[in-house]
Amino acid sequence: MNNHRLTTKPKKIVVIGAGIAGLASAARLAKRGHNVSVFEASSRTGGKCRTEKIDRFSFDTGPSLLTLPAVYRDLFLKTGKRIEHRLQINPVDPAFEYIFHDGTVITFPNLSRRKTIDAIGNSLGDEAAAEWNALMGRAEKMWDVSRNDFIESEMPSIFSFLTRKSFLSDIRVIAPYASLRKVSRKYISNPYLQKIVDRYATYTGSDPREVPAVLLSIAFVEEAFGAWHIAGGIGSLSVALEERVRHLGSEIHLSTPVSKILTRAGRAYAIKLESGEVIEADIIVANADAYLVYHQLLANERATRKPQKDLKRAVPSLSGFTLLLGLRGKSAVKHHTVYFPENYDDEFDSIFHRSEPVKDPAIYICNPQDPEISPEGFESWTVLINAPRHSSDQKLQSGFNWETPGVKERYAEHIIDLMEDKGLDVRSRLEYFAIRTPLDLERDHLSPGGSIYGSSSNGARSAFLRAKNRSPIKGLYCVGGSAHPGGGLPLVGMSAEITVEAIENSLSE
Repeated sequence: MNNHRLTTKPKKIVVIGAGIAGLASAARLAKRGHNVSVFEASSRTGGKCRTEKIDRFSFDTGPSLLTLPAVYRDLFLKTGKRIEHRLQINPVDPAFEYIFHDGTVITFPNLSRRKTIDAIGNSLGDEAAAEWNALMGRAEKMWDVSRNDFIESEMPSIFSFLTRKSFLSDIRVIAPYASLRKVSRKYISNPYLQKIVDRYATYTGSDPREVPAVLLSIAFVEEAFGAWHIAGGIGSLSVALEERVRHLGSEIHLSTPVSKILTRAGRAYAIKLESGEVIEADIIVANADAYLVYHQLLANERATRKPQKDLKRAVPSLSGFTLLLGLRGKSAVKHHTVYFPENYDDEFDSIFHRSEPVKDPAIYICNPQDPEISPEGFESWTVLINAPRHSSDQKLQSGFNWETPGVKERYAEHIIDLMEDKGLDVRSRLEYFAIRTPLDLERDHLSPGGSIYGSSSNGARSAFLRAKNRSPIKGLYCVGGSAHPGGGLPLVGMSAEITVEAIENSLSE
């Protein structure tokens, strides 16, 4: 079995936060032979990755899709038994169904570019199919150039990129100063395909007109490695990871918030709990939002001024407004269905410029074809709408006050009206109904404003503004969606692996 090699210098390590990246880091570190303890502010593990069971229904209230399952197959293999011993991972086919304002439908099959091209050709014609094929060729090249040095490794400096032997050819492929929208329009003229491409920017909580073109590689990853569902819900991954961490002998302390990271002579040596208790450690891994780490847990550290400045310069990611709908009967709505508005640009203007709920948003419906999620004769829909982050301070003009009485209820009714206008029967089938706003995300997950991914990827230098895995404080590391390489299940899993390797390398330096 391909296990982690044991460390030659076992250390006492504290992990702040039991999100997916925190649990993955704890498992890898414990398997190497370190003494690991995890401290989590909430009463459960998994962070945003949760499957909530409410009445007879279950809902994925965080990630609703797994891509690059190899990241977690590797994690489970190297920390004990294979993932298949605990979780059943099934392909979702079709991967997505896209429905446009005029009724045009494009259904993307799973794990096949040829079938995807055929589906586009059947819906939009041969010219559109050829455009998509050419665009995916560019996306594949972007993935090949970026994956080793920029996604699967510690974030290099801009200067190290400039010294690469393949610098000129890589620059032409990545086009670092061009946006996703600008590069994609060189390949595609079809407005329906453009909306599908624009949506990939929202995978990082960003604006397609601002996000670097390299995020086009997400489209290739989804196509090449597939869309997957975990039986019982994506949140089953959190439960399985918690079990793995405990099996490896590590302690997980729930409902135990951390108030401060203590330092001495430029090195982190302990955490202070809200109870006042001090827990000393040789190494601290922070799986908390990087903004909170640098502006609250390390508020007065001179060495953190640069990351504090970088995080303030970064544009916060968008948030989400979610409806949980338990519905009687069955429908033709696919596992992953997206309804696009006529004016998609207005969605990004509303969120990033006007800081207001979107009047006619893209509507994403997750309707798992999973008997463990939906009881017989019913459906469990998670409906996600991109939304501005929460802010009760209107002077900041960088968020919307989701705490205003009546706002969330009126907006929920508006979304249901839009869904029914599209031919979806909701109200007459409704058995269970709940609303989750960006304010709920902030409260439940200590995510400032409810930003799903911490910082967005808006801007050419956005990746370099994201928190590095090695902090400026010796012995302190950052991991998770607000750190390198970014948010989403595959990337936070990679973040854990990168961080653990950085820790082990530092012990041998």
